[in-house]
Amino acid sequence: MNGPDWITLPSLSGLRAFEAAARLGGFSAAGRALNVTHAAIAQQVRALERELGEALIYRDGRALSLTEKGRALSAELTNGFMAIQAAVEITRARADRPVAISLSPSFAANWLMPRLARFSRIHPEIQVTLSPDHRLADLAREGFDFAIRFGRGKWPGVEAEFLTTARYVIVATPDLMAGRAVLDRDEVAKMPVILEQDWPEHRHWLSSQLGLDLGTLAIREFATEELALGAARQGLGLHVISRALVEEDVQQGRLQIAFEGNDEGPAYYIVTPPGVIRHPARQFLKWLKTSV
Repeated sequence: MNGPDWITLPSLSGLRAFEAAARLGGFSAAGRALNVTHAAIAQQVRALERELGEALIYRDGRALSLTEKGRALSAELTNGFMAIQAAVEITRARADRPVAISLSPSFAANWLMPRLARFSRIHPEIQVTLSPDHRLADLAREGFDFAIRFGRGKWPGVEAEFLTTARYVIVATPDLMAGRAVLDRDEVAKMPVILEQDWPEHRHWLSSQLGLDLGTLAIREFATEELALGAARQGLGLHVISRALVEEDVQQGRLQIAFEGNDEGPAYYIVTPPGVIRHPARQFLKWLKTSV
């Protein structure tokens, strides 16, 4: 697509001054509209006429009148500036859209949602849209302000900032713990273990942290982390999960931490696309970092 030839176009300030003077019928009125003196408007219009080599406006008694070419240019400039104004207003409206966040379903449900009401009380004017999804969204192309991702903090084409640890723990209901504060390796080995399907990190963690033989464990598999956590809350077995996702359960007494390893491993990161972050999103990120 061909764009404007900025080299040959006259000064935009001159075009703006002429459009205002032509539309409002005088230099004084144009000066008031553009917050400059009428002499400045007249000077810019005369400079535009010299650059174009054409008379655009003339004095007819006490009033200003347009030449034929002046009328034609004035009409096109008004249409053009109105189109620019419409585009700017659309852009401003988009700037006020809800803060759009991409994140995993388990982090959305178990970490962010219990905290979100606090943000709404502080910033009732800012709306937030959550898009729970396991896939890694293309933030810029899909219109997300930022994402919260699980990993090591290294993804191409984005900026990543540590939010909170994703250290794995084993959790169980108080009934399953039967008064015990923690469980040792042998106790874990004798109890059913709830795991998410297709998530080998949990199995590797059980083996590396506790030295367990996975072939001897009574493993119950569930298709998603949400289902696995739900089963753990029902007391169906021990569950390996990121500590950040069960903070609310532990605080409310629904679950206990039965075992905690000493490896940091992956974490949750705030991931932003390159470029300017909108003001509402900056406000949300500022609050988010204080909520850990």
